[in-house]
Amino acid sequence: MNSPKYIDEQEVAGITGRALSTLRNERFNHRGIPYYKVGRSVRYSLGDVIQFMEKHRIETEPQAGQQPANEEFSA
Repeated sequence: MNSPKYIDEQEVAGITGRALSTLRNERFNHRGIPYYKVGRSVRYSLGDVIQFMEKHRIETEPQAGQQPANEEFSA
């Protein structure tokens, strides 16, 4: 059984590209990514961070004449 991995807010900011101030404001307003607080330490579950990002994924369709991004371009 794998143990969950907990990361700090700096790591979350690096993974998500969100500012520390945004993460802090969301915590203050009880929004955003779920978190844990032990004393003054704030930690996020890596699984929760990934799930949050996947939940906000937007599927796009290639424009006419373009190849999908997941296909390799061969010249």
